[in-house]
Order: sequence, then structure tokens, then C-alpha cells
Amino acid sequence: MLIPNKEKRKLFEDPVCLKIGTNQLSFRIKTKPMNKPSFILRIILLVLFVLGITPQITKSQSTSIQNKFIEWQKTPELAHTSICVNVTDNQTGEEIIGTSPQVSLVPASIFKVITTATALDVLGPDFRFNTQLSYSGILRNDTLLGDLQIIGGGDPTLNSSYFPENGSVIEKWLDAIRQKNIKVITGNLIVDGTAYESQGISDTWAWEDLGCAYGAGTSGISFCDNMFEIHLSSEKIAEKPTQIVKIIPEIPNLEIQNEVLSSDIDGDHSCIFGRAEENKRIIRGTIPKNKTDFVINASTPNPAALLANELRKKLSGNGIIISGQSLFGKAKSGENQSTLISLIQSPSLREIIKVTNYESVNLFAEHFLKQLAFQKNGLGTIKDGCKIITEFWKEKGLDMNGFFMTDGCGLSRFDGVTARQMVDVLRYMKTQSAYSDDFIQSLPSAGNGTLSAFRPEDFPNQCLHAKSGSMTRVRCYAGYLTTTSGRQLSFAIMLNNFSCNSSEAGKKIRELLIELRKM
Repeated sequence: MLIPNKEKRKLFEDPVCLKIGTNQLSFRIKTKPMNKPSFILRIILLVLFVLGITPQITKSQSTSIQNKFIEWQKTPELAHTSICVNVTDNQTGEEIIGTSPQVSLVPASIFKVITTATALDVLGPDFRFNTQLSYSGILRNDTLLGDLQIIGGGDPTLNSSYFPENGSVIEKWLDAIRQKNIKVITGNLIVDGTAYESQGISDTWAWEDLGCAYGAGTSGISFCDNMFEIHLSSEKIAEKPTQIVKIIPEIPNLEIQNEVLSSDIDGDHSCIFGRAEENKRIIRGTIPKNKTDFVINASTPNPAALLANELRKKLSGNGIIISGQSLFGKAKSGENQSTLISLIQSPSLREIIKVTNYESVNLFAEHFLKQLAFQKNGLGTIKDGCKIITEFWKEKGLDMNGFFMTDGCGLSRFDGVTARQMVDVLRYMKTQSAYSDDFIQSLPSAGNGTLSAFRPEDFPNQCLHAKSGSMTRVRCYAGYLTTTSGRQLSFAIMLNNFSCNSSEAGKKIRELLIELRKM
């Protein structure tokens, strides 16, 4: 059983309370038997943290850890913060620190830990997405009397900027068609993305996220990370309208309403609005003044249509004619109905998951969610993917009460998970999964990926592997930490609804992990 059994739970004494602002937190403290005065002194010194059975923590280490929480206690910005913490020894299963009750909080991107762990364990690290280019009909000399077909398999990496070494799928298909000596196609271009449902995004995503690149929806045929670039120029003075220079790649029939102004403030402070399936985007906010080519990234309304358009342009530019239209729906398949021209395979799941967790790619996580449903039911849907992941961990022995899943990446504020549930998933992947090494290596170490703010000298020898999660008033970290004494820990630290900025909240968690490493 993955979850620490009841006998281990009994090792913990009565909850100890700490008040941070108006937030009353109760912590289970694992202690050795001691007389009452010594017990009180120990609680004052440690506040939240406790001694493991072995090795012992020095008094100075205990004081350092205590001081971090005293800072939290005195910080007005944490007065109304919801906090959920769990730290567990991977080897013994002992819960070293645990807030009580274990409340469900918004996880943000640490939710990807659960999605990628499930995908890795179910699909395997060598799994690859497939995309087929085929034809139906008869090939006579240089003329195809039939349709050209793109049959998607949910590959999120076609022409992905995260895998530039894979080259252009359009060029590969052009070469494959040339090898068949096809110069005329009398039928249509059939684009089949029916492996996944047509709904690309969760119903619970915020309106302001949908038009942005990180809010790109999934598709049975994804292309160019389902995003496009809007290039803007700005005036030399602030508060002036900006101009759209170009769009890359070009989106057919796209309408953009540009309300972005120039500003004295550095950085991208624009936001893109638009429904996932509509060819209209509204951009508001500001970009720095005096820019000739400032790029913001937006979500592509219909990636399958974009791929079809790019392929048609490439074929036409090379003298290959498609007489018919681009049609979107089920293609003909099977030996007697179609002939394979080209099979494109994605990088291994091992590679994609590493990019997902290092760079926190929402699109990839959402594809894993739908692919799990496709593998089981023949259709990739958000609802079924969430159900499959929840049931998977129930079967592994996790208590999933208080677990709420509405997407795979954590972009939704309707997601909810406890720190203990996060740690139980991490412990399973560390101690029981056949793909433990692949999973751990998918999480960035200090100074890398989304842990770039963590100094490697504070976490030497890659003793920290973790995923971060951040959105407005949400900051979370979950992963693995090896202490200086050699203890291997799984941890999750979750903060919701603080009033300081996100980087300051992240700094507080980072400093806490530095002290925890000294155990």
C-alpha cells in the first residue's frame, strides 16, 4: 500500500497549532516520548518541523527552520493565505510534516506532475504519437484519382518549437508525395482529427487565458504548438496605438482587433482575448515604447485548418495540384480503402514529458490527458481523461477524497488537490513505478527549467527535482529533495490567496526548502 498505514499515522502526537495572521494551521508533529516541559520547549523551537527517527537535527538547524516560519507568521501578506504542506520520507513512508486538515487547494502547474506520472506509467516511456499521410482512390501515372488524407493521432509536437531538430512535417510530406510521383490530385484534402473530441479546452478555463499561447487548445491534429506570433511596432512615446507588422504563420480569415498601446513600462503587458474556435482575437494592454518588432504569442483558432492551408501552399508552390477542397472529418482507413504515403512519429513520451515538466507546457499535458482516454475508449475527451487519471490513482491505494480534476495542466482554478495526494503520487513514482528514473529526470533541478530562480549552490548535486506552479495568488512546489544526511523526501508546499507578489511567495518556499535540505 502506497499510503502510510494507520500504524504509522499513530506515531504522530496531537496536532500542534500555529497562527499565521488570521490563518489557524494545525500540524501533526512526529516526536519521541518526552516529559511535558521538554515537549513544550521542542514545539517552540520547531514550530512546524520535527526530528526524524534518524539522523538527529542540530539545535541551530532547528532554529533556522523555526525562523523561516516566524517570518511567515509576521508577514501581513500571508494573513489570509491558505496553506497545505506535506513532507514524507520516501523510504519509511513517515510523514515528517503535514498540515491538518489536508485542504484541497488550487495547484496550478504542479498538477502536471499527476498527469505526466499517469501518462508515463500507463503509456510507457517509449510511446510515440503517430500522424499518417495517405490517399484513397487509384494512383495512375502522376495522377491520384482520389483524396489525399491527413490522419491525426494527437501528436502535439508537429512542427513544435520545443523539438526543432525534428524538422518540418510539411517538407517531409512534400518529399513523400514526390517519391510517389504524384503531381495531380483530383479529389479533396481530407483532414481527420477525430481521434480527439472537437472541444479543445476545459470549460473551466478563464476567459483571459483562452487567446494566449499558454491557453491553446488540443486537437487531434496539432501544429506549431497551436500558437501563432503577432509582431507589433510601437511609437517612440507612451500611450500611443501600436501597429501589427505581420502574423507568423498566416492564419486564413483571421481578424485581429488591436487595442495595444505603447508604454514606458518594460515587458509584455498585453492580453489576448478570443474564443478557442473563432477566427477573431482582441489584444489589449501595453508593450514597451519604441519597438520595431515586438512579438506576442496567441493561440491558434483551428490548428488542423492551418496545417491543411500550409500543406496546400507548399504543394501548389512545387507544382502539385489539389483540385478539391479541404474537408474536415473522418478519413477512409484500412488496407482496402487507403494507402499509406508517410508515417510521422513523435519523439518518445519520455522526451515529451521532460519538456512538459521543464518548460511547463500546458498543451502537451492536455494531450496526455486526452490520449489516455483515446487509448482506453477510442476517443480522446477531457472528461474521460480526468476520470481515468482519478481512477488510476484510486487503484494504487490513494485517498482521492478532495481531489478535483477539470484539466491536465492545472490552468483551471476549478482543480483541487491536497499536498498529501501530491506526495503520494510522487512517492509511488519514486518507489514503485517501473519508470521511476524517467519521471524523476523529467523534473527540473535547481537552476534549470521552471526552477531557474533556485541557485544550484543551495541545492548541490541535483539534490532537488521539482515542479513549480504559479498563477495569480497561487504558488506551489512539489517534488523530491535529498537532505545533507541522505534522507530522500517527497514534498508538496502549496500557498493560495496571498497578497504579496508571486515571486516573493516563491522566495519564502525556496528558503524553507533550503533549511529542510539541512536535515
